[in-house]
Amino acid sequence: MARISASVFTSHVPAIGAAIDMDKTHEPYWQPLFEGYAFSKTWMKQHTPDVVILVFNDHATAFSLDMIPTFAIGTAAQYTPADEGWGPRPVPVVQGHPELAAHIAQSVIQQDFDLTIVNKMDVDHGLTVPLSLMCGQPSAWPCPVIPLAVNVVQYPVPSGQRCFNLGKAIAKAVSSFDGKLNVHIWGTGGMSHQLQGPRAGLINRQFDNAFLDKLIADPAGLAQMPHIDYVREAGSEGIELVMWLIARGAMADVNGGAAPEVKHRFYHVPASNTAVGHLILENSAQ
Repeated sequence: MARISASVFTSHVPAIGAAIDMDKTHEPYWQPLFEGYAFSKTWMKQHTPDVVILVFNDHATAFSLDMIPTFAIGTAAQYTPADEGWGPRPVPVVQGHPELAAHIAQSVIQQDFDLTIVNKMDVDHGLTVPLSLMCGQPSAWPCPVIPLAVNVVQYPVPSGQRCFNLGKAIAKAVSSFDGKLNVHIWGTGGMSHQLQGPRAGLINRQFDNAFLDKLIADPAGLAQMPHIDYVREAGSEGIELVMWLIARGAMADVNGGAAPEVKHRFYHVPASNTAVGHLILENSAQ
């Protein structure tokens, strides 16, 4: 059967993608950040999955204010890097996994989650920057990717509990897939940052690191945090962190299994005007 072997959590700051694309990764400002992902690139090569379920938020690229699905799953065979106003990133086309994506949609909808099924969409930095951080600059991404877009741009946005429960439903869906697949699930976005208003540039190290602690040790408790706490403590864009709870909810320990092993943890500020967090968790071998 298919199984989720690991979860990856990372920020998806657009300036990180620009630094990679413009060959600035060794400049003094950027070097400490990219050093924090050196382990991750090696780990990814050694633990390349058959498919990644990548949870991200669209930044008014595939969806506009005319239509905003709360949860949307990509079921296409491939996804083109989006032009976000300065041309598409020079990265490979993302190959999808329609069979697993369709199975997840069927299973999760039958578990009473209303997923929007997307058969065609371009993907922006929310999806491509995490791939670059974990995989470098290959001529082709090492595995297929299933995009799972979450609305954290226009209120109302889903609660942490709803996201956590969706992760559980995804884990159940993957385990019932008729085929042997090694699956990763990635949660992206955050950490603390605010892009506008009097608090623009806000970074809260204490909150961010406490969030990482609790994501590891008490995800069910973390899922109960209300929206106002994210906004107050992590800034208006800090609400992106609820997407990490989808990936965490898909791990074995919250579904009756053993606790995951922390393979890597990294935190760095600043990256542009954002705090960058990163975590790799592995399920125990079955």
